[in-house]
Amino acid sequence: MVSQYIAGIGILLYVVVSQSGRAAGETMKPQKSQQKGMLREGFDPVIMKEIITLSSLTCLQQSVMNFGILMVQGLVNSFGATTMAAFAAAVKIDTFAYLPVQDFGNAYSTFVAQNYGVKDYGRIQKGTKEAFAISIVFSIIISILVCTFAASLMEIFVKAQETAVIACGVQYLRIEGLFYCGIGCLFLLYGYYRAINKAQMSVVLTVISLGLRVVLAYILSVPLKVPGIWVAIVNHKNLKEI
Repeated sequence: MVSQYIAGIGILLYVVVSQSGRAAGETMKPQKSQQKGMLREGFDPVIMKEIITLSSLTCLQQSVMNFGILMVQGLVNSFGATTMAAFAAAVKIDTFAYLPVQDFGNAYSTFVAQNYGVKDYGRIQKGTKEAFAISIVFSIIISILVCTFAASLMEIFVKAQETAVIACGVQYLRIEGLFYCGIGCLFLLYGYYRAINKAQMSVVLTVISLGLRVVLAYILSVPLKVPGIWVAIVNHKNLKEI
């Protein structure tokens, strides 16, 4: 949190200093005449309604995600310290693995929004095919790397002597790694619905996806124990970043 505040203050100072010596037509800072105009015009109720709607949906989405993640974490904790340690380490590796795929979804969302605004639907269709192709190919490559080097990756965070923790983490990574293609496509779907101003669909997808994962995690953990949790959640942590 402290680093974010420092970064924000630094950016603000940079903008103020860099814009201070520029002419009125070249600066990004609103001039006094513009500020007075904005005060006279007041808030646009349509824009304000749209902002409130989108922010409310985002708040709901984040609340649902965090509640689901807490439930899964509680289930993991019930299986003891070894499983907890393996889960904590494996999730870090998992996060790095799917981060580029998440960025593909963000870039795709921007691409769709721009072309949706100018009604260039043909370009959206072409871009969608390419985005899915890129995401799937990348996901396959990452899946192979994670599954192959799972033990070595775990040893970055866990001592080699802790074989039980490493074995549990390797199991997690190899199960999760098999589903990177699916999660990559899910990121693109989230991005698409945000881009076409249907954020409510992202909330629906989140509730359905995370709800099923939590329910299945509790059900499958009875006959399958820990592997049942890994099969059910399939990268539930990535939803927190959306």
